Amino acid sequence: MSDEFFTRKEFDEAADAIRNRTRHHPQIGLILGSGLSPLADEVGKADAIPFSEIPHFPVSTIEGHMGSLVIGELAGQSVMVMQGRTHYYEGYSMQRITLPVRVMQVLGVHTLFVTNAAGGINLRFQPGDLMLITDHINIIGMAGLNPLRGPNLDEFGPRFPDMSCAYDRALQMIARRVASDLGFTLQEGVYMCLAGPSFETPADIRFLRAAGADAVGMSTVPEVTVARHGGTRVMGVSGISNVAISDPSEDRETTHEEVLEAGRIIVPRLIGLLKGVLRDLPPV
Repeated sequence: MSDEFFTRKEFDEAADAIRNRTRHHPQIGLILGSGLSPLADEVGKADAIPFSEIPHFPVSTIEGHMGSLVIGELAGQSVMVMQGRTHYYEGYSMQRITLPVRVMQVLGVHTLFVTNAAGGINLRFQPGDLMLITDHINIIGMAGLNPLRGPNLDEFGPRFPDMSCAYDRALQMIARRVASDLGFTLQEGVYMCLAGPSFETPADIRFLRAAGADAVGMSTVPEVTVARHGGTRVMGVSGISNVAISDPSEDRETTHEEVLEAGRIIVPRLIGLLKGVLRDLPPV
């Protein structure tokens, strides 16, 4: 799909539709990746809005992405939870898949938590691990698929936004402390975003490992790019759903079902981690 260039008018139309369907005024956003939607069930006093009923929102076509916006209370915070997301490989433009982040910013969201299911490239990782994202490699953005391509929206941010600290260090410190209190090892590393939808070849994996990636997936980086352009703080967590295959002689294959099954292991840890971080957030 070719680029789409949205204006403040479209963002306001979506934001107004959401305001008319909820009594809450969320300040924290969460985006839930493949198999991680059960976290939204933890939201209290929830108002749920299907993506299909929000003007201009993209609608997910992938199993494991419920396609609903859940707004309510979680761990003492007013939150807006995307129960699933859309991806470039579904046929949407980069501008369309990141439109929900712009709408969050219009609604007053100042902090965004992004989660995903990812393949583990780091040889120390095991399926079921959580990885705190400390940085990312925007390889699809380097190739031109950047959601900020087109007219700059000056009311949100500068033409050339700084990405030297895409993931908030103060939030990372809180996450490390919470994981320690909960008694599990929180892995850390660099997330690599590819366009998908095919999984990587063994040669791809060896290349990505050499390039410095610890985990690989098909989402998150476009959302983080737009969030940071608009001044939104970001914390990212990858659920390691499988160990990526780097040797073609291995007698196994990567499947989406494997990703969803790993999500059932990852979700309890992720719920504990995110709720703990939300409880410990200092006032803004």
